[in-house]
Amino acid sequence: MIQKGLLRMIVPCWRPSLEEDGARRVGEASGRVEGLMWYKDLGNHAWGQFSMAVIQANSTLEDQSQLESGFLSSNKSGPQGTFVGIYDGHGGPEASRFVNDNLFSNLQRFASEHRSVSEHVIRKAFLATEENFLSVVKKQWLTKPQIASAGTCCLVGVVCNGLLYTANVGDSRLVLGKLERATREVIAVQLSTEHNASIESVRQELKTTHPHDPQIVVLRHKVWRVKGLIQVSRSIGDAYLKKPEFNREPLLPKFRLPDPEFLKPILSPDPSISVLKLRPEDQFLIFASDGLWEHLSNQEAVDIVGNNPRRGIARKLIEAALQEAAKKREVRFADLKKIERGVRRHFHDDISVVVVFLDHSQLKNGTSPRRSNISVTPNF
Repeated sequence: MIQKGLLRMIVPCWRPSLEEDGARRVGEASGRVEGLMWYKDLGNHAWGQFSMAVIQANSTLEDQSQLESGFLSSNKSGPQGTFVGIYDGHGGPEASRFVNDNLFSNLQRFASEHRSVSEHVIRKAFLATEENFLSVVKKQWLTKPQIASAGTCCLVGVVCNGLLYTANVGDSRLVLGKLERATREVIAVQLSTEHNASIESVRQELKTTHPHDPQIVVLRHKVWRVKGLIQVSRSIGDAYLKKPEFNREPLLPKFRLPDPEFLKPILSPDPSISVLKLRPEDQFLIFASDGLWEHLSNQEAVDIVGNNPRRGIARKLIEAALQEAAKKREVRFADLKKIERGVRRHFHDDISVVVVFLDHSQLKNGTSPRRSNISVTPNF
């Protein structure tokens, strides 16, 4: 069973069960809160329905997420569709919160300028958000230097005109549930490209782009890390690994590199982008931070969604991941749910999940969305 030392640390942090806490309603757009979980069990977006949930593990929630549906351009006369963002922060919540507040509006601005959504528009939105955040870091550098070590993974999906655009920096993941007509089984298809040093191709990419740095990836405690510091090779933020001016005092020594004057950015904000023409066999999309995928395989997650009612399915995915996390640490699931934030991070990460169901009668031939604008962001 659970180690005695860890148990002594956890016992003072027991809290009443979620059932005893009861649910606190925080508005139709925002969903409900139970203990450390926020959820919206079922809602409507432009092209179907969605379910959304977040569980907090860190002392301060570093995950952010959003669903925006309706107009995708700021002038309200351009393309319409559904935008989903999963932002898994690290080194603090500042970067993920900033992206949550600014990325979609940047996309709307560029979609208005170009009168469309495209790979080019999405890339410009990512890079503008990066530039905007680094400007904030520069302004706050002397009074809040730790913001230079804040960064975030960023996974975005945009459904527009019968197409799905997927853009990603970091290691959050988008998985499609696709119906195989021959077998009638729903299979998992991963749509996002991940940027984590644990992946051989990512390590090779880093070595190719930094040929004169033999320490660009380092194996430390059986984990590959970029410069021995961070697992992801692409992100928004992490200014201390992109601009030498932030790789010095007053930033804490544990974040600083031995060579403060690196010649080129170590991490990249440039997203991997793909475009998929949606077909009737494409049933649903699972967007989630890596906290979910640490405990569930792509197919396990798709099976859960495919074999259960839509209502509450995002919560069900998180609960399945927590069941696995409890099992790995030899803790009862009922006890895991009582552990307070902060201490909970010893068992699992913050986890954000958005499940988007696709209504192909609406997607067909680019039919206009049947619903007005909707904006949903978890709010604890």
